Amino acid sequence: MTEPTRSEISLRVNEKTHRLAVDNRRTLLDALREDLGLTGPKKGCDRGQCGACTVLCDGRRVVSCLTLAVAADTTSVTTVEGLAAEGELRPIQEAFVRLDGFQCGFCTPGQLCSAVGMLAEHAEGWPSAVTAGEVPELDEAEVRERLSGNLCRCGAYPSIVRAVLETAARQGGAV
Repeated sequence: MTEPTRSEISLRVNEKTHRLAVDNRRTLLDALREDLGLTGPKKGCDRGQCGACTVLCDGRRVVSCLTLAVAADTTSVTTVEGLAAEGELRPIQEAFVRLDGFQCGFCTPGQLCSAVGMLAEHAEGWPSAVTAGEVPELDEAEVRERLSGNLCRCGAYPSIVRAVLETAARQGGAV
């Protein structure tokens, strides 16, 4: 039996660079949780269906359970642990807390990372799956569509949507 192929990678995670030697089959989620000790991204379904493991790679949303760590080499990864700057919650985080955008909290890290990425995508004019023509203003239906890859077992969707809409309105899209 041959040994698995390993690669040296460099991940910039939450503004800190890490050099890792990883099995080429290792997921980004496992590298973050097991090698770097970051427990924010959750292993929910391990199939890319629930969004609990969502992180930002170079500002774009990815499900880390389906992303190979070697594919993230040299990218800048942001997990929920990296969203707050110097201990100050971002407006989206503050809105989640204030508006009860979580219940058990399991999906919250992925929901927050997805909301940050989604609002940036919308601000850049990216269409959603149901957008026809011009990118519409954010409303409940549009936010629900854009966050549809993130599941909440507790059903906190109304509060999550409210937090995203309020943040977008208060910050002009800045999260």
